[in-house]
Amino acid sequence: MAQGLHLSQKMALSQVLAPQLQQSLALLQAPTLELKALVEQELQQNPVLEEVLTTEAEQEMKPGREGDSPGEPADPSEPPADVTFDPATDKTTGPVDDFQAEFERLSQLDQEWRDHFAQTNIPARRSQEDEEKRQYMFDSLVAGTSLQEHLLEQVRLSDLTPEQRPVAEMIIGNIDDYGYLQASVDELAFSTNIPVEKVLEVLRVIQSFHPPGVGARDLRECLLLQLERSDRKDTLEFRIVDKFMEALGKRRIPEISRGLNLSVEEVQEAVERIGHLEPRPGRDFLPDNQQYVVPEIFVQKVGDEYVVSTNNEQIPHLRISNTYKDLMAQPDSSSEVREYIRDKIRAGKFLIKSLHQRQQTILNIAREIVSRQRDFMEHGVSKLKPLTMVQVAEVVGVHETTVSRAVSGKYMQTPRGVLEMKYFFTSGIKTASGVGLSNTSVKDMISEMIEKEDPSKPLSDEEIVKLLSEKEIVIARRTVAKYRSELNILPSHLRKVY
Repeated sequence: MAQGLHLSQKMALSQVLAPQLQQSLALLQAPTLELKALVEQELQQNPVLEEVLTTEAEQEMKPGREGDSPGEPADPSEPPADVTFDPATDKTTGPVDDFQAEFERLSQLDQEWRDHFAQTNIPARRSQEDEEKRQYMFDSLVAGTSLQEHLLEQVRLSDLTPEQRPVAEMIIGNIDDYGYLQASVDELAFSTNIPVEKVLEVLRVIQSFHPPGVGARDLRECLLLQLERSDRKDTLEFRIVDKFMEALGKRRIPEISRGLNLSVEEVQEAVERIGHLEPRPGRDFLPDNQQYVVPEIFVQKVGDEYVVSTNNEQIPHLRISNTYKDLMAQPDSSSEVREYIRDKIRAGKFLIKSLHQRQQTILNIAREIVSRQRDFMEHGVSKLKPLTMVQVAEVVGVHETTVSRAVSGKYMQTPRGVLEMKYFFTSGIKTASGVGLSNTSVKDMISEMIEKEDPSKPLSDEEIVKLLSEKEIVIARRTVAKYRSELNILPSHLRKVY
């Protein structure tokens, strides 16, 4: 029997976020510097938006309304009182947006601004002097030299023959950013049909280049090259690295002392000198990955209270351009022009509302964090309390995911330093007395115990468990080992000093 084709339909529910809501969530999640870039991108794409310059924003005042205080500074990002955006529910609430009424409100506000300030239509976003300073800054930036470029420059200044230079370039191409040769000499010789002896000859020249230790094939060779360059080939350090590298890596000091027929103290001192060598010769040529952070929140103690405020200086202040409002008011404007401007004005207003709501949401979350972590602000990490995002979300009145987005990549400047907002959210450990203690506080206690230990008798994980139990903190040995590992602290047998 031939099979026929059948048409069928089915219903399915799927959740798709509107582009505007996607934008508002992106604004909420973006850190300050990224947010500034997003807003500047919107300024380029939406012609009805314009930025209020800092000096102008400081001069602008709210138009006189009943109940307003004269001289009250205006917030260019503040949305109309009848419209709000809630990132928790991803919904915009308020009356139906009637464009004609909306436009009349904009025109009236525009007229009030004009009468009160006699301001110009389009303020320049940056003065010519600012643009020149900005361009000079970019022209002054100098790109860092990579390790490979540094080595190739030394090849050009070396006594290598024209036949050897392509071999040197091939070897340098196989040196990683830390300064180690990642291919064996046999592999290099096989892939180029060049005798092993010739490859080794060029490699030895490269290993004489700066930085000392570059071109090594493993850590042992790297350390030996550095010792040779500093005329320490006849030292105890050289003998230890050359003959006892495995025992050195495991800090088996007595085994090395027996093998060399020397005292433990002599070996210990030599091992300490070896520790000053550079295990990654290319470190100084690595790209500068240091990230500069701008605090979203400032916490200052005023009297007995902690005052929490947002950083609004880095975020451009936006408003709807007067020029486009004038264009809409002209009777000879075509319907296409009016429709285009209408869409852009709505998009601009939504962006301004989203920015305001972002700042308010982050501020509310920060205030709740500071309220719950007051003891930390007073006494430091030892008083950090367990805190979950659910607890903050319930008080602030948003969803847990909103808290997660709001604190992601954000930093808070506190009396205890600049800290990531996520730092304050930690799981807890119950003490014997029932008091909740942050696991960050426990890690701090472990770190302090190890700092104060006798180096000749370092504390084992089991001994740390006993010391913590004396403070009414009961945790398992494996938990101590986990925390110690997260603190990058070696086990006791590798910390021992003889």
